[in-house]
Amino acid sequence: MAEAAKILTIEDEPPIRRGIVAYLTDSGFTMLEANDGPSGIETFRREHPDVVLCDLRLPGMDGLEVLSTITAESPETPVIVVSGVSLLNYAVQALKRGAWDYITKPIHDMAVLESAVRRVLDHAELLRQNRQYRENLETLNQELTRTLQQLQEDEEAGRRIQLQMLPEDNKCFGVYTFRRRLYPSMYLSGDFVDYFPIDDHHIGFYMADVSGHGAASAFVTVMINTLMTQYREALWQAGDKTILQPQEILKRLNRDVYRQSLDKHLTMFYGVIDQTENTLVCSNAGQFPYPLLNDGREVRTLEYPGQPIGMFYDAEFTLCQLDLPAAFDLMMVSDGILELMPVEALQKRYGELLSHSMEGTGLDLKEMTAGLEVLADKHLPDDIAIMVITRH
Repeated sequence: MAEAAKILTIEDEPPIRRGIVAYLTDSGFTMLEANDGPSGIETFRREHPDVVLCDLRLPGMDGLEVLSTITAESPETPVIVVSGVSLLNYAVQALKRGAWDYITKPIHDMAVLESAVRRVLDHAELLRQNRQYRENLETLNQELTRTLQQLQEDEEAGRRIQLQMLPEDNKCFGVYTFRRRLYPSMYLSGDFVDYFPIDDHHIGFYMADVSGHGAASAFVTVMINTLMTQYREALWQAGDKTILQPQEILKRLNRDVYRQSLDKHLTMFYGVIDQTENTLVCSNAGQFPYPLLNDGREVRTLEYPGQPIGMFYDAEFTLCQLDLPAAFDLMMVSDGILELMPVEALQKRYGELLSHSMEGTGLDLKEMTAGLEVLADKHLPDDIAIMVITRH
């Protein structure tokens, strides 16, 4: 159970102070009391309350001075002025000095005070989460900068980092199994795949293909991976649900990449599986060939066109939704495969493999990538990435 919020009330009139303390204690708060300004400041510094209720006319120290001291020492601590002075000038001065709210006495309905307390507590928590989110983003940006420096200094280190960023192969999330292969045309790859749990019910996955290949394109895959991590952090830290909305994620990613002026663009397919409903929402930013889905009866192409990321600042992306069958194979391949075989031959080849996958335990990646292992040891004309999602 969460710890009760601590409320400090600085009030020199005992009946009023006792009434506030009794009511808010019954409402579940931990109450602290002070009957003048100096003792109020002392209690504040010792106990670090979550909210301060402060009268304006206090013995020993003026209420506005108490307010100024608290906001100077702890600007994120909400202070609510509770005063019998109802003049507008006093309210304006209090708000200018950092008060979060102003309530006049006598308080005819204590529920009004409780509502104000809960409102400033919620706002303070939101500010704290936003600050923490910014700090996390700054840390991630620093990690990105260090990673890019490492890539520039040493391609071997860059290759290790890129391989470490790849998700675990043959990874299971409930009844869904994710498998992947990555074949760089050079030492580093401009293709990248990832899959990850978003929350208890959703799985996110994407395939990205950066224009060109080699170190320059690999730098962009590191940036994409870092940005996607930031978007996921936004859900955990600030409740931002954009990561669950593929078209909005591609839109945000497009603008973030465009602002970098990298002279690079990329294609990307991003999808979110709802494990409870067995549904898929997805959006495509120019990724081709299109994904192939075996629904148990036939192999069909998920033809969802879209613009690449990083070319146009105001690019828009379409959200696609579909119910997934009880058992399926969903396969994605980057366009590097087209350098080895034309699209018609590719669709026929993998369509045949998918059509037979339901007879066993799923699509045979070893059979599907026959020949690529040998070619990868030589020189591929382009990077090749493969991802297979299976539910059996």
